[in-house]
Amino acid sequence: MSLGTVLLADDDRAIRTVLTQAMTRAGCRVRATGSVNTLWRWVEDGEGDLIVTDVVMPDGDGLDMLPAIKRKRPDLPVIVMSAQNTVMTAIRAAEAGAYEYLPKPFDLKEVLSHVKKALSARGVNGAAVEPEAPARDEQMPLIGRSPAMQEVYRIMARLMNTDLTVMINGESGTGKELVARALHNFGRRKKGPFIAVNMAAIPRDLIESELFGHERGAFTGATERMKGKFELAQGGTLFLDEIGDMPPEAQTRLLRVLQEGEFTTVGGRQPIRADVRIVAATHQDLRDLIAEGRFREDLFYRLNVVPIRLPPLRERVEDIPDLARAFLRKAESEGLPRKTISSKALDLLRGQPWPGNVRELENLMRRLAALCANDMIDETVVEQELAARPSSALDVERDGGQTLSSAVETHLRRYFALHGDALPPAGLYDRVLKEVELPLIALTLSATRGNQLKAADLLGLNRNTLRKRIRELDIPVTRGKKLM
Repeated sequence: MSLGTVLLADDDRAIRTVLTQAMTRAGCRVRATGSVNTLWRWVEDGEGDLIVTDVVMPDGDGLDMLPAIKRKRPDLPVIVMSAQNTVMTAIRAAEAGAYEYLPKPFDLKEVLSHVKKALSARGVNGAAVEPEAPARDEQMPLIGRSPAMQEVYRIMARLMNTDLTVMINGESGTGKELVARALHNFGRRKKGPFIAVNMAAIPRDLIESELFGHERGAFTGATERMKGKFELAQGGTLFLDEIGDMPPEAQTRLLRVLQEGEFTTVGGRQPIRADVRIVAATHQDLRDLIAEGRFREDLFYRLNVVPIRLPPLRERVEDIPDLARAFLRKAESEGLPRKTISSKALDLLRGQPWPGNVRELENLMRRLAALCANDMIDETVVEQELAARPSSALDVERDGGQTLSSAVETHLRRYFALHGDALPPAGLYDRVLKEVELPLIALTLSATRGNQLKAADLLGLNRNTLRKRIRELDIPVTRGKKLM
């Protein structure tokens, strides 16, 4: 028994052949074409139970057809395939009512899985409302064709027109706020405000006032009523960055808002309805913070409704050429000289570890655009600029070529040898970490002349975490004095 008839449209004959054979073996009838016009004729004639279509074809755009297909055959599911693997393609597909978006090159098993699901569910969905025409601004800062980024795009596309709470997890510099802004700018709340607040940048005693506002006279210095971020974000999106740094008392109040949908200002009595979408982000593992008693488990589950993991740049090095070129174009739009970059220079960039992720790459490209004398940035210029960067601590060679890792190993071997056949006392992990962490923080503070903000940025820590470690390790801080 046939699963149903699939209308397949792709201008690549090889792809048509492979998909036709695979779907036929899976039990489908297939009608294949390389023409948008032929596909539309089949739709008008009432043929097919499912469409699988490419976007760009010689006589038209498969995505542009979707609104017309939805009007003509609202119960006909459409799976969109595209080699134009940008976040905007995924968003266009979702907003146009596509059943699924699959980037090319695709996994054949995944295609067949979606085909079977769509055919089994055909006729269930009602007519879709024609969406607004999405903005086709390909200058979105979310760039990448890697499989890791394609998965991010697909999740984002599904979330655009929902109010589901989102938790974005990723290392510093991966673009967490860019994802939050995209969810807002292309979602149902795009006409409302987007309010971002960094938990690590607000003093602990002011966080509740910043988030929820305060009444006049609520505390010393509260000379007038002030709206908090929740009130300012009404009708829009509230982005809570570095949520792991939120103090316990503020966590409790945030949980109450998420549970009850309303809040009160500090010193206020009248509840205010919270009409906001929450998008949170962190570079920390919140489960570790929960285990340490520093983050509420119930709040975690309220925030982690839909998790999005942003991959570090080292996990998607194939995106570096597109990113580098985009940052050069951005630098040109900001008034810097127009530059291009050679393939050998790009090869050098692909081989870097990028601890600062996309932000580090962007800063490097802006620097090269400003300082490179030639129109073409070649591998020699890139190599010189990379050599001038502060190296990763693990790559720095000391003592005749000995790396930091091997130096620590040598130290530990001596430590174990001192105890002979007996094992060292318990707690070795914490003791070794402290021995490394104390000089690392102390020397960094010395290099930045006691400037904790610069030291935190250099170490990749937030300022509150650095302050806490300075107190716990009893590290003296002297402003303006450099010991090295």
